[in-house]
Amino acid sequence: MLRRSIMNQLISWADSRERKPLLLYGARQTGKTFLLNELAAKTFPGDSVRFDLERDARARQAFEYDLNPEALIRRLSQVAGQSIDSERTLLILDEVQSSNRALTSLKYFCEDMPQLHVAAAGSLLGVAVNQQGFSMPVGKVQTMTLHPMSFDEFLDAMGDGGIIPEIRDCYERAEAFYLHDAMLERFWQYVIVGGMPEAVARFAEDGDYAAARDVQSTIIDLYVADMAKYATPTETARIRDTWNSIPAQLAKENHKFQYKLVKNGGRASLYASSIAWLLAAGLVERCARVASGRLPLAMHEDASAFKIYMSDTGLLSARAELDPSTLLDADYRKQLDLVGIVENYVAQALAANNIALRYWTSGNMAEVDFVMQPHDSTSAMPIEVKSSDNTRSRSLATYRSKYEPTESMRLSTKNFGVDNGIRSVPLYAAFCIGR
Repeated sequence: MLRRSIMNQLISWADSRERKPLLLYGARQTGKTFLLNELAAKTFPGDSVRFDLERDARARQAFEYDLNPEALIRRLSQVAGQSIDSERTLLILDEVQSSNRALTSLKYFCEDMPQLHVAAAGSLLGVAVNQQGFSMPVGKVQTMTLHPMSFDEFLDAMGDGGIIPEIRDCYERAEAFYLHDAMLERFWQYVIVGGMPEAVARFAEDGDYAAARDVQSTIIDLYVADMAKYATPTETARIRDTWNSIPAQLAKENHKFQYKLVKNGGRASLYASSIAWLLAAGLVERCARVASGRLPLAMHEDASAFKIYMSDTGLLSARAELDPSTLLDADYRKQLDLVGIVENYVAQALAANNIALRYWTSGNMAEVDFVMQPHDSTSAMPIEVKSSDNTRSRSLATYRSKYEPTESMRLSTKNFGVDNGIRSVPLYAAFCIGR
């Protein structure tokens, strides 16, 4: 069984006396339904009711009348064919974006029946609430976002979960990890397989990259189908063009998003809404440019310059048609320009830790790939990503400022662009940031 770290938060929500209805965000196929079913099995054994509002027309119709919670519970009990006890039952409303009134009902459950455990999930909730007629029950729900599986969750799925504390300890003490080479190979496996639970589960069975790629292809097809379902034909074409351009955006030396790569003559007036759709659907992450590293970083953002990353490295690898055999060959890897896909991994790790994505440039002279403010810090931290071996030493004895291990990321609290004080850490330790 795949273990997800967010499960602890879900259990805490279920145990809280001051809870509000839960609204679980996340892109399609990230595992929301699985997690809520697992929560039901762990915390509400034999006493949960789940409705898929996208597929179940009768359940949707139950919300078309009075939204009084008691009346709703009676109608939903009839649809489910089992009683719903407001004191003991977990009510799961899956694909809640399919019913505006179901989303609105969360407000009334919060106000008039707070004792009932209500958990709603939506794959395209961000898209739906932007459409006319949708209103979010602001202040009446507790929200969580489910991202693709992180690298540490991938390690756990592969049977290496026990060494995660050791990696974190080495990261904190700036010491080499004794299984560096093995973990570097796991890192590149994660780049290929990514964090979509079904792809990870298939790969964990027997290490079959082709099976994982088949799952990824199916997920990509579902995403494309959703574009047509939740957008007009004209919008759909633009969303697809934008989505299809991302591998090319990350393949060029300057990873700043360029509308002309979407289509000849492309400009913001045509494609800005497409980017907004992809962001709302949880399919991409946006990294904003900041004019300086002074805090607060949000006050120095330049809305006209940004980078776009995919929410999952595995889907990016599939879209870019990367051959697993080449990525796993250290000698061949040196011949490839993999900075874009490695940056995508770091962006994914930071986003999963709820850290806003930002980068900094100084004209055409210098660039810092990511600039962030860790949760426990009062200063900005620049991050530079390296994915090739240009080191002066191959020793794994220590991570000092003069040592840059193969395929690493460099962290510094010093001035941007200055090597003094930079500490290099292997990319597989990036998930430790913000923990």
